[in-house]
Amino acid sequence: MTLARLLRTKPTERIVAEGGHGEGGELRRTMSLWQLTLFSVGATLGTGIFVILGQAVPKAGPAVVLAFGLAAITALFSALSYAELAGTIPVAGSSYSYAYATLGELVAWVCGWCLMLEYAVSVAAVAVGWGEYLNAFLRALPGFTLPDAITHSPGQGGGVVNVTAILIVLLTTWLLLYGASESATANAVFVLIKVAVLLFFCVVAFTAFSSGNLAPFAPMGIAGITAAASQVFFSYIGFDAASTAGEEARNPRRDLPLAIILSLAVVTAVYVLVAVAAVGAMPWTDFDPEGTEAGLSHIAGLATGATWPGLVVSFGAVIAIASVVLTVIYGQTRILFAMSRDGLIPRVFQRVNPRRQVPVANTLLVALFISVLAGLVPLGQLAEATSIGTLFAFAIVNVGVLVLRYRSPELPRGFRVPFFPATPVLGAILCVVVMAGLAGVTWLAFGLWMLAGLFCYFAYGYGHSRLNAEVS
Repeated sequence: MTLARLLRTKPTERIVAEGGHGEGGELRRTMSLWQLTLFSVGATLGTGIFVILGQAVPKAGPAVVLAFGLAAITALFSALSYAELAGTIPVAGSSYSYAYATLGELVAWVCGWCLMLEYAVSVAAVAVGWGEYLNAFLRALPGFTLPDAITHSPGQGGGVVNVTAILIVLLTTWLLLYGASESATANAVFVLIKVAVLLFFCVVAFTAFSSGNLAPFAPMGIAGITAAASQVFFSYIGFDAASTAGEEARNPRRDLPLAIILSLAVVTAVYVLVAVAAVGAMPWTDFDPEGTEAGLSHIAGLATGATWPGLVVSFGAVIAIASVVLTVIYGQTRILFAMSRDGLIPRVFQRVNPRRQVPVANTLLVALFISVLAGLVPLGQLAEATSIGTLFAFAIVNVGVLVLRYRSPELPRGFRVPFFPATPVLGAILCVVVMAGLAGVTWLAFGLWMLAGLFCYFAYGYGHSRLNAEVS
C-alpha cells in the first residue's frame, strides 16, 4: 500500500465513457432541464423554510431577509463549482466522481462516505418529521390525530415504532422503482404544489403586512445577520441533487449546470419572499424559536382570523417532505451506483434492471436502511453531523475545480466558473468557515463517522478497487 496508489486519480475521459453503464443494463437518458431543475428544487425547498425561519428571526429581527440573501451568496460559490464539474464530468456520482477525477481514490471515498451521511441520515431525519407535520395537518380536521406510538421514534414522546416515517420512505421508493422519468414527473408535481402553497402563504401574509413590523430593521446588528445566515445556510443544501442525475439527463453538459444555478435562484427567491411576508405580518419579537413547527401556519391564521389558511400551509409542509425524501433517496442510489462501478462497494449496487432501467436492488437496500434508521433509531446529533458532511463535499468540489482547470484545461466544459480562481477559492474558504462554527459534539459525531468510513475502505474498498486491480 502506497500513498501514490491511495491518491491515484481516475482519468476524466474514462469516467465519462463509463457513464450510464452498470451490470445488467444501462440507465436511461430521459430527464429534461425542467425536470433536473425541479429535482434540485425538490431536494432543497423542504421543511427548512417551514421550520428554520422561526429560529432565525429572533437572531436577526426583520433583517433575516438579508440573512437569507447572505446565505444564498455563500451557497452560490459552491453552486458555480458544482455547475462547472457537472458540465465537465456528467456522471451519476456527483462530488464523489469529481473527487475521483481530481484528488484521487481515498479522497473520493471520503467524499462518498460523507455523502452517505448527508443523504441517508438527513432523509431519515426528514422522514421522522413527516408524521409530526401530518398530525399538524390532521389536527385541523375535526377530531383526528395519529397516536404518538406510531409518529415518534422509540424513547421519544411515547414512540414505539415511527410507522409514518417508514410509510413515506416506502411510498417514495415505490415511485423510484417505476423509473427516473416517472419519479421526476412525480417530483415536479410535488414541487409545484409546495411552491404554490408558499406563494399562497405570501398572498395571505401580505394582507396583514405592516411596515411598522420592519422597524427596527436590524436590532442585533451585523452580528445578528451573520448568525442567522449561518443557521439558514443549511436550508440551501440540496441544490446539488441534479448532479446525481448526470447519467439520466438528456443533454447533461448543457442542462446540469443550468439546473443547479436555476434551482438556487428559484429557492432564494421563494425564501426571501416568504421571509418578507412573515416578518411584515407579525412583529419579529413574537416569533417563538421553540414552537416553529407550525410557524407559517400560525402567521397565516393570524393574518386571516381563520383556520383554513393554516391547514393549507400544513398540507404544503407534508408535500415538501415527500419531495425531499424522493429526491434524496434517488441521489443516494446514484452515488452508490457510481461507487459500486468502481469496485469500492459490493457489485449489487450497480445492477440495473433491464426492463425498468433503474438500479432496483440498490434502491431497495437504501430504502430498507433508511426505514430502519427513521423508524427505530433516535438520530440526535448524528443528524446534525450531516451539515459537516455536506460542507466537506462542497469544499472538495471547489478544490476539484481548481485542480482540473490547471491540470486539464483542454477538457470540454458545458460551463465555466466566472472570476476563476477567486470563485472556487472563496467557495472552499466559506465552507471551512461555516464548518468551524458548528458545535463540538457535531464534530465528534462526524469524526466517528469518518473513522468508520476509513475502516470500511481499507477492509473492503482498497482490495476491490478496479483502479488498484489494474495497477497490480
